[in-house]
Amino acid sequence: MSAPTTAETVAVYPALAARPIKNTVVLFDVDKTLTPARRSVSPEMLQLLSALRHKVAIGFVGGSDLRKQQEQLGSDTVNVTTLFDFCFAENGLTAYRMGEPLASHSFIKWIGEDNYKKLVRFILHYVADLDIPIKRGTFIEFRNGMINVSPIGRNASIQERNDYEEFDLAHGIRAKFVEAIEKEFPTLGLTYSIGGQISFDVFPRGWDKTYCLQHIENEKNLPGGVEYTTIHFYGDKTYKGGNDYEIYEDSRTIGHSVTGPEDTIEQLKKEFNL
Repeated sequence: MSAPTTAETVAVYPALAARPIKNTVVLFDVDKTLTPARRSVSPEMLQLLSALRHKVAIGFVGGSDLRKQQEQLGSDTVNVTTLFDFCFAENGLTAYRMGEPLASHSFIKWIGEDNYKKLVRFILHYVADLDIPIKRGTFIEFRNGMINVSPIGRNASIQERNDYEEFDLAHGIRAKFVEAIEKEFPTLGLTYSIGGQISFDVFPRGWDKTYCLQHIENEKNLPGGVEYTTIHFYGDKTYKGGNDYEIYEDSRTIGHSVTGPEDTIEQLKKEFNL
């Protein structure tokens, strides 16, 4: 008999300390790991995550804000924070545990308004001078823990995203953009992470996806919390410069590199006997 869907079993998962595979949490990237890039999760993936959640604690860690993760993983009737034990939006700068918010931080308070304005001015000038096939809108998206920069613009259609990804891979547009910002602002203490198809993230050093691990490590100090000694992470951009690289390589995690949602499903089935 197959496991019920995640949405149907929100209230019936074992307590964190009672999951059969002890002291273990499984974390996932979102785009191209749980879902196709910027598209919705499949029913098959939700069903598998539900089955997995009956065995271990699960969570996602994504660079986007929670609204986008709600669009991709949740639905009109199901809040994404009910589908996972841990929800780490913006690399964990916005975090939820069992549906309840944890402490958050702000990029703009950290960098300061003057430095932020200088950074934005440089980025917009650079975009204006770029010679690429098309440009759309929203070249800088401000988030709580970072800014997301897109040479083509985040308003691009799915087909335009696909086309741009191929163009970017061939011409290194994002990589050269990052190099230019690093050269212009060598003392700001920023990290640049290329992720998804069309953009890259800019955030304070140490605010990559490993940031979420502090929440996992603090879990043992919370009522009903668990000391997680085994942390699995699944992601697709696990190469150096990709936005999954730091957490994939971190000594605290067991990293699993995937090529897409179908690969994630196959690896989970083998790893956890689902």
